[in-house]
Amino acid sequence: MKEIMKIHPNDNVLLALRDIKKGEMLHIDGLVIEVKDDMKRGHKIALETIEENSGIIKYGFPIGHATRRISIGEHIHVHNVKTNLSDVQTYAYTPVFEDNPFTNENRTFKGYRRENGTAGVRNELWIVPTVGCVNGVAEKIIQRFVKEAGDIAPFDNVLVLKHQYGCSQLGDDHENTKQILINAIRHPNAGGVLVLGLGCENNELSAIKEALREIDGERVKFLESQSVTDEIETGAALLKEIHQAAKGDKREDIPLSELSIGLKCGGSDGFSGITANPLLGRFSNYLIAQGGSTVLTEVPEMFGAETILMQRAASEEVFHKTVRLINDFKQYFIKHEQPIYENPSPGNKEGGISTLEDKSLGCTQKAGISPVSDVLAYGETLKTKGLTLLSAPGNDLIASSALAAAGCHIVLFTTGRGTPFGTFVPTVKVSTNTNLYQSKPHWIDYNAGQLTEEQTAEDDILRDFIQYIIQVASGEFVNNEKNDFRELAIFKSGVTL
Repeated sequence: MKEIMKIHPNDNVLLALRDIKKGEMLHIDGLVIEVKDDMKRGHKIALETIEENSGIIKYGFPIGHATRRISIGEHIHVHNVKTNLSDVQTYAYTPVFEDNPFTNENRTFKGYRRENGTAGVRNELWIVPTVGCVNGVAEKIIQRFVKEAGDIAPFDNVLVLKHQYGCSQLGDDHENTKQILINAIRHPNAGGVLVLGLGCENNELSAIKEALREIDGERVKFLESQSVTDEIETGAALLKEIHQAAKGDKREDIPLSELSIGLKCGGSDGFSGITANPLLGRFSNYLIAQGGSTVLTEVPEMFGAETILMQRAASEEVFHKTVRLINDFKQYFIKHEQPIYENPSPGNKEGGISTLEDKSLGCTQKAGISPVSDVLAYGETLKTKGLTLLSAPGNDLIASSALAAAGCHIVLFTTGRGTPFGTFVPTVKVSTNTNLYQSKPHWIDYNAGQLTEEQTAEDDILRDFIQYIIQVASGEFVNNEKNDFRELAIFKSGVTL
């Protein structure tokens, strides 16, 4: 394994690829550097003397400035670096595009074709509560159904999309909850849905039903718990009806052009921007060349790298939507009197990330080099092919749920620290380093850490990863599914009554 890396020719820092001790002599590009401090893998070493207030350059871009003079060989981190970022900014549209290196290979996956023409990568039976009060009732209904049905095939799974909202909400906060649930009900990974209400909640079952006019009545059923004597028995009977309607469901060949993939990272470390995130970026380029769709979210982790995305806006209209995406999210922080740049997290810092620019420049690499075709508000669903930006916070559960609700079949989730959770679509965990992959095989699905190993070829790993994602889309379970770790987290904004 390599010891150190200079990521970009213009960088004035090196990345430690292993734990390094004070006094070690490092060799790179004909230079011999004596290390001045102990430091962990993923952390930064000064490649040259950096004067106070001068820029710290990583990935070819400034990630902050030195708060004091830093000597060659010193550890560069939060103790001697500060962000350059400020509040709401103005931007100019100066488009810069690159050619996609991939061509359409006309590949397919094995998915489920729905009556409305969409395709899913799973065939699951869901109960979607209109309000958190009936989460327990939904669990009881599923238990009764599974016991009485015996065999749930052709469904891959039966689950409740549990959440805590649906009542005591007003305005946009209420509408966001309603819209996310409607999007979930319509999701093509669901072969059938029981929409379960209580009867007295703000998020009225009748309003949900009205919004879902164009649905398959054999696959989507509605139950108001307060309106029946035995909601468990009635609910189980409705699931049986849906189950009967789905008996003939089978996988068939679906073009990759119909695959939509969410891009997310969490628990990032110093390796995120050189292994897992660039791997997802290359995968995004590949899928878009096939006519497919990828979606990048977690807007606060675009701060500091937003101009890279703005330069790739497909039109001036998309550019202005991107500007609003960034500045509106900054205003959200300002409105709540919170610091915009209170990021990275303690775990990020432990892994070697020093500033938000450091984190964002690694984070946005998941988007590859494709033009930005559209920008979505929270709760909106995909409208165009190619790369789309989606408004959602950095929170792992909320952002991943937003990607699923936007119509993504699968979420690809890179991590350097590790996390077990999954949203209500397959959530593929890609480790940034091999140590994590080896220590948490029950969490991590794919190891991008091998990209730092001498014997591995970048193109070979990409091809292997593409094949793996096609297998997942064709039915291979990932760890969050094997562990039955599923979450629906909705973005809370506003008062609670």
